[in-house]
Amino acid sequence: MSHRNLRGANLYGANLRHRNLRGANLRGANLRRADLTNADLEGADLRDADLQAAKLAVVNLRGSNLLNANLRGANLRDADLTDAVLPEAPVVEDLDLRIAEAVGEHGEHLNMSDWHCGTSHCRAGWAIELAGAAGKALELRLGPLAAGALIYYASTGHVPEFYESDEDAFADIKARAEGAQ
Repeated sequence: MSHRNLRGANLYGANLRHRNLRGANLRGANLRRADLTNADLEGADLRDADLQAAKLAVVNLRGSNLLNANLRGANLRDADLTDAVLPEAPVVEDLDLRIAEAVGEHGEHLNMSDWHCGTSHCRAGWAIELAGAAGKALELRLGPLAAGALIYYASTGHVPEFYESDEDAFADIKARAEGAQ
């Protein structure tokens, strides 16, 4: 399927796992709720595509263009976003270290079951919170999942798992924070 012209195609809910869509023209395509896990979208044109609630975990998006794509609710865990054209996201220096400090010594302010819950947040929620007004604006535009992912990527070069237990998330945050020191 590489180099295909799928501009404006309706691929709602399509199973595109492990597919080769390298260089495909998917501009304006409806990929809402599509499963693109482990797909190869290197160099794909995804401008104006609807990727709402799409599964983009472990997908190759190297050099892809995602400008004006609807990423609300898209799961970008471990996606390769190297050289991708992405919506602008704020950078939070030493993000994992700052989250580790904010959640407390035992992770008491980390709640992976809710984006924002009083003084606790999940990992994506903390990224948004620590990015300040720019993070909140991105969240309003893209939703917490995509906003947290883009802030994490801009700040650290990776997108962590946002659907893990408090204990697993806290252990990973601490390990990455110690590596940053």
